[in-house]
Amino acid sequence: MNNNIIRISSIAEGHKAQQLPPPAHPLISIVNCEDMNPRAVGNPGVRVLLDLYTISIKTNCNKIPYGHQQYDFEAGMMAFMAPNQLLGTRDVSDPQPKGWMMFIHPDFFWNTPLAEKIRQYEFFDYAVNEALFLSEKEQALINGIFDNIRLEYHSNIDKFSKQIMISHLENLLSYADRFYNRQFITREKSSHQLLDKLNKLLLDYFNSDDLAIKGLPTVQLISEALNVSPGYLRGLLKALTGQSTQQHIHDKLIEKAKEKLSTTRLSVSEIAYELGFEHMQSFSKLFKQKTRQSPLEFRALFN
Repeated sequence: MNNNIIRISSIAEGHKAQQLPPPAHPLISIVNCEDMNPRAVGNPGVRVLLDLYTISIKTNCNKIPYGHQQYDFEAGMMAFMAPNQLLGTRDVSDPQPKGWMMFIHPDFFWNTPLAEKIRQYEFFDYAVNEALFLSEKEQALINGIFDNIRLEYHSNIDKFSKQIMISHLENLLSYADRFYNRQFITREKSSHQLLDKLNKLLLDYFNSDDLAIKGLPTVQLISEALNVSPGYLRGLLKALTGQSTQQHIHDKLIEKAKEKLSTTRLSVSEIAYELGFEHMQSFSKLFKQKTRQSPLEFRALFN
C-alpha cells in the first residue's frame, strides 16, 4: 500500500492511531473530536483508509480534508462515511473541531436489521461537501442519541445492549434521512439550480451525436459532470421530483422521442437508433411503459 496511506481495520487500531485509550467496546466507539490528535497519524500528506463506518457531528470545522481536496464548513454539520473511503488528515494549524465521531465496525451489524438496511442509506456514499447541515434543535437531538449509545456501551454489557444500541442507530439514521430531505427542500434555490443544470446537460447530450454513438448517459457520467456523488443526486431528485436519476433520464429521453415522432418523418426504428437504442423493441417497450401508448399510436395523434 502507498506509504502515504494508513489503513485502519478495527476500532482498536483507530484508537491506537489517535493515541487514545483502548475502546470500551470492540465494534463501536464514540470519540470526542477535541481528543483527536492530527499529529498522531504522521505528516499532513498522510491519508487514512478506514474499514469502518463513521458518523460525525461537528462544529468549528473550517476545513475538512477529503481525498485530495478540502471543504469549508462554519456551521454545525453531520457527515457519513461507508468503509473503504479515504479521509485526509487535518492540518495542525486548523482550528480544533468540536463534536463527536462515531466509528462502527461492519461486524456490529451482523444478525440485526441494519445488516441489509444500512445499504439503503445512500448518504454514507455522499462526498463531504454534501454534508448535512443541522439546526440547533436537530443538533441537540442527534447529540442526545450519541449520548445514549455511548452510555449503553459504557454500561455493563448484557444480552439487551446490542439491540438497544442498534435501535438508537436506526433512529439516528431515520432522522438523518428526514433532515437530508428537509435540506434538499429548504435549500430550494441551490437544489433547483442543480436540477436545471441536469436538464440542460441531458438536453445537450440528446441533441448531440453522443446519444446515437454512446447510448444513454449513465448515472455515474451525469453525476461526474455535475460534480456531485450519484447518491446525492438521487436523493435530491427523489425529494424534488419523486423519481430516481435513471427515471429522470428516461423521462427526458421520452420527451425527445415525442418531439421526433411528432415533427419528423423518421421511422420508429430510425428514431430508436438516434436515441441510442440497438433494438427498436427496447425503445418501444420503454415508450409504452412511460406513455401507455406505442410510438405509432402517439404519432397517429398528429396525422
